[in-house]
Amino acid sequence: MNVPAVLIVVALIAVTLVLTSYASRRNNSADDHYVASSRIGGWQNGLALAGDQLSAAALLGITGAVALGGFDGFYLAVGVPAAYLLMLLVIAEPLRNLGRYTMADAVAARFEGRGLRGVMALSTLVISIIYMVIQFIGAGLLAQLLLGVSFPVAVLVIGTLMTLYTFLGGMVGTTYIQVFKAVLLIGTVFALLVLVTAETGGNPLGSMQEAADRFGAEVIAPQQGDLTGSLDTISLLLGMVLGMMGLPHVMVRFLTVRNGRAARQSIQVAMWIYAFFFCALPIFGYAALNLVGRDTITADNEAGNLAAPRLAETLGGNLLFAIVAGVVMTTILAVLAGLSIASSGAVAHDLYTTVLRRGAVPRGRQLLVGRVAGAGIAVIAMLMAFAAKDLNVAFLGNLAFSVAASTTMPVLLLTIYWRRFNRRGAVSGLVGGLVSAVGLVALGPDVLGAAAVFPLTIPALVSVPFGFGCAWLGTRAGRDDPAAAGTDYDQIARRAFPARQES
Repeated sequence: MNVPAVLIVVALIAVTLVLTSYASRRNNSADDHYVASSRIGGWQNGLALAGDQLSAAALLGITGAVALGGFDGFYLAVGVPAAYLLMLLVIAEPLRNLGRYTMADAVAARFEGRGLRGVMALSTLVISIIYMVIQFIGAGLLAQLLLGVSFPVAVLVIGTLMTLYTFLGGMVGTTYIQVFKAVLLIGTVFALLVLVTAETGGNPLGSMQEAADRFGAEVIAPQQGDLTGSLDTISLLLGMVLGMMGLPHVMVRFLTVRNGRAARQSIQVAMWIYAFFFCALPIFGYAALNLVGRDTITADNEAGNLAAPRLAETLGGNLLFAIVAGVVMTTILAVLAGLSIASSGAVAHDLYTTVLRRGAVPRGRQLLVGRVAGAGIAVIAMLMAFAAKDLNVAFLGNLAFSVAASTTMPVLLLTIYWRRFNRRGAVSGLVGGLVSAVGLVALGPDVLGAAAVFPLTIPALVSVPFGFGCAWLGTRAGRDDPAAAGTDYDQIARRAFPARQES
């Protein structure tokens, strides 16, 4: 057991518990619990967005991918900034103006119907639980490698903490933790960047040149692959960029701000943070290749997931290694808290309150059901993590992004922007996108290996157009049904884009 790392992790967790205790005083209603009563400012929400999305998988995975795979690992670093630029341009403001607690609320602003809300909630749960399982598996494996704590113990402790955060603090507490984690991670990345730059004589890109000199120019150039590999890379980027606009725990953050202007500001803040963070990761990857070495990196973990902590250890000794380990574990906790809020909202607000009870639920009971649902979902995700411990985490991540890009993202966009879209099209898009994304993964090489029927590991290149196609066909099929038309589109457009009406 690495005692300094354990002590730092315990100290950071203690800070998050203090923040949760403080937030619990403001978590007194369903509005507080799900969206912090829409009182979060743009800067604060931007930091929280960064805290939500700057994941341990990004820090560890991209650094390791560049260290072992060269320039091709950089493709993973460009997806998130591109996704948030797209969010800024097309979805942040209208989602804030149409939604209330969940993504299903934004769709329901135009199309009422318990069936549609139920399918939307189901998609939210599938995406959120898959993402939770990824975080639990990652936390358990990292705790084993970084802290010397067993996998089951790590998962149980982290699951208990996540439940405590969301049960007591709700979205208010989650926001505080995500802001704290974002500041912590940015400071750690900056410190590591300063040390790497000093190591290369004051040139931030010196590690890239050194890698080219030692290992050949091919390590800083795109690799030439076969057609299937190229299509897989395109599919990966498509799923990441479009899937981000369908991830429930990311989208719900836009419902926590005061107005559309604050939603736009929060994305702008987050984008600058992402630009700094993701530009630093390839530098860390090449520095790890130079200073740690491929053999040491792969001896720790074949996927290279410990390249960043080992780089920290090389530059700053066990103390910096322990700090990076503590930040990584805090990062996982922050992401899990956001996922818990989004998934519990889908159960309590969408399924229980609207679908089962037709809205006849006192607000106090909805808050209680949300808290209980969060605990129940945590237990389900932990049990699934125990069962899926040996699965490829990247495979699960690809599935989550592909499902989001093929289901909730198309329906949200078409609800906001397509005048002829109707309820039948929304249901068809959700069902078709979900079936195609999950089905193609099940038929692909991650599941069937050499016997795969579908050649790509990431199905977004096919499942996203299929989801849009199902939405279009369903809309065509329901065009003669007046009940499927929903609220007048002009009324929705006025709510979604009030600034346009004023101009």
